Amino acid sequence: MTKVKITQFRSSINCSKRQRDTLKTLGLRKMHQSVVHEATPQIIGMAKAVSHLVKKEDVK
Repeated sequence: MTKVKITQFRSSINCSKRQRDTLKTLGLRKMHQSVVHEATPQIIGMAKAVSHLVKKEDVK
């Protein structure tokens, strides 16, 4: 299975609590922090829900 690197590039200050909780679930706590996850449908869906705050790129 492929991996995906997710990097937070915008602040979550003016976001809803649900979006902040999604960032926490992904493991992102600070701006410019990156995490690597397996590209499961759940992770892809969470990244899509906060796509205005994160960048997603495939890792080989």
